[in-house]
Amino acid sequence: MWVIAVVLMAAAYSYQKRTGPTHPLKGSFLVDGADVRYELLRSHETTAGALIEVPSPDGKVTGVLSWKNYPTKDAFTRQEMVVHEFVPDEGGKVLQASLPVRPAAGKIEYFLELQTPSGAVRVPEAGGESEILLRYKDPVPGSILWPHICAMFFTMLIGMRAGLSALFQPSTVKRYAWMTLLIMTTGGLVLGPIVQKYAFGAYWTGFPWGYDLTDNKLLIMWAVWLIACVWMGGKARDDGSTSGGLGRVGVMLASVVMVAVYLIPHSMQGSELDYSKLEQGVDPKQAIGTGDK
Repeated sequence: MWVIAVVLMAAAYSYQKRTGPTHPLKGSFLVDGADVRYELLRSHETTAGALIEVPSPDGKVTGVLSWKNYPTKDAFTRQEMVVHEFVPDEGGKVLQASLPVRPAAGKIEYFLELQTPSGAVRVPEAGGESEILLRYKDPVPGSILWPHICAMFFTMLIGMRAGLSALFQPSTVKRYAWMTLLIMTTGGLVLGPIVQKYAFGAYWTGFPWGYDLTDNKLLIMWAVWLIACVWMGGKARDDGSTSGGLGRVGVMLASVVMVAVYLIPHSMQGSELDYSKLEQGVDPKQAIGTGDK
């Protein structure tokens, strides 16, 4: 059953890796009949301006980067991109331009207009998102960030194992359910707010103080597992089941809720800098709320 739990965790990790508003935007365009793949930033640290770059085979691709603060009614600033050597002496070239650095939670929307031998290309293409949204964050120490990340993935792994135990091996349900709650509490409710504090200046931006979906879905998941573990309370019977099977049902429901939560892309409705407050002279750390993207 551990193999099944690992597969489920790996699937959840893969989905989280490919979704959400902070993961790089990937795509491609044609140059002389060949696909040229790019990967554009949607999250960056406040230590420097975000470097935006796309491949320019043999320097044949030129372009303009257009950007503005989000959400504002400012006009887009146009900036010529410059060709740089990527792999010296091997013909590898990239087209580069830097976005200006912003305080933590500051967002910039941008798009590229490229000229290639195959014609003009707009990134992102018309018909989808009209611009790319990038959010800045302050650096988070690895000693805090990586234990948080690892704990959340172990929460998923052991939580799935608890759900499988509830179905097929009831004698181990209690052990894995309480392990799930313990790791979730440590990694999510203890380390998670510390990560949030480092990155955006606030420990908690979910209910009841904000609309941060990452905080809110963690709170829901934790509450469901707490209820399931309370139902598991008391000494298990010899066959591993709990009184009336209520605990096993609770753990199965908690596992389903966990899967649903992990299917929601990370960092939705997260911290967002209010530029209008900055113009009024408000300190950037006091000008952060929760947005809709």
